[in-house]
Amino acid sequence: MSFHVPTVDITPYVTGGSPEERADVARQIDEACRTVGFIQITGHGIADAVISGLTDAMDRFFALDLEAKKAYRTPPSINRGYSPPKSESLSLSLGVESATRMNDFFEAFNVGAGEADYPHMPSLPQPDYAENVWPDVDGFEAQVQAYFAEAGRVARVMTRIFADALGLDADFFDRVTDHSLDVMRMNNYALPAGTDIRLDGELMGMGEHTDYGIVTILWADQVRGLQVLGADGSWNDVSPADDALLINLGDVTARWTNERWMSTLHRVKPPIVDGTIERRRSAAYFHDGNVDALITTLPSCIDAQHPDLYEPITVGEHIAAKLAGSRAGRANTSAARESARVLASQRY
Repeated sequence: MSFHVPTVDITPYVTGGSPEERADVARQIDEACRTVGFIQITGHGIADAVISGLTDAMDRFFALDLEAKKAYRTPPSINRGYSPPKSESLSLSLGVESATRMNDFFEAFNVGAGEADYPHMPSLPQPDYAENVWPDVDGFEAQVQAYFAEAGRVARVMTRIFADALGLDADFFDRVTDHSLDVMRMNNYALPAGTDIRLDGELMGMGEHTDYGIVTILWADQVRGLQVLGADGSWNDVSPADDALLINLGDVTARWTNERWMSTLHRVKPPIVDGTIERRRSAAYFHDGNVDALITTLPSCIDAQHPDLYEPITVGEHIAAKLAGSRAGRANTSAARESARVLASQRY
């Protein structure tokens, strides 16, 4: 079975296309979400200058000395700041005890929407809506904030398309994202010069995992490494086309749709050439939903052939269990369906 990530031009939803044009986009998105779970989108409207600003900010921060970067590290419960190499294990977010435990060599810097970003809410729980930790790097905050705002706009365009594709009220996602747990993770896949790449266990850029929330907006270098699990259990290389962003679904959407739409497993395998890892960068914007939103299966996704697969859970409870696995090293025991897919893949 060949694996293909479809490309969808979402311009009609960005610039105000006709009802017919928008319906065609929604149909294409529904088909991609049913069959692949990964999509390339064009026509997203993010200016090249904004993306260049983001990559410039990433390059200058990750070029800092490791000890300087560690000054911006936060406790595992606070999803902000710097994560050094080998400090996380994404496979544990699925409850999978992998040979690559705490061997994910990527480093990352996280920013997110804080309580101050939602002034209409009288109070929001901490540390879910923690304020950001900004490094002392000229221009970093402004450049990252500019892209963060644009990625958030694209995420909300996607959920408007999702509502149409699923036959929901136009404001369905608006009601569960008006104080959304939105986080952007900037990733750097590289090892310092002279590092011995013969680490304990198999070297992994980022372990196999599903994303946690509603939808992920991913900018990535056109450097190989990202792999997506196909329906046949095979791992398949995925690289963005020119000017395209990658879109994938998270667990919250899989739960809402009773797996009519799947949160696709993916990982990053480092390309090694002549004993050297080729550097790769990415920035993933996670649009996760309100911390107090209750995820209950959509009635339209339940019938005699498709019984309800999930118990109700809040977005906050679901995210907390996933983060306890990836950041604190406690295997997530509530991800049985996702971990079974990992264990069935050709890697095991």
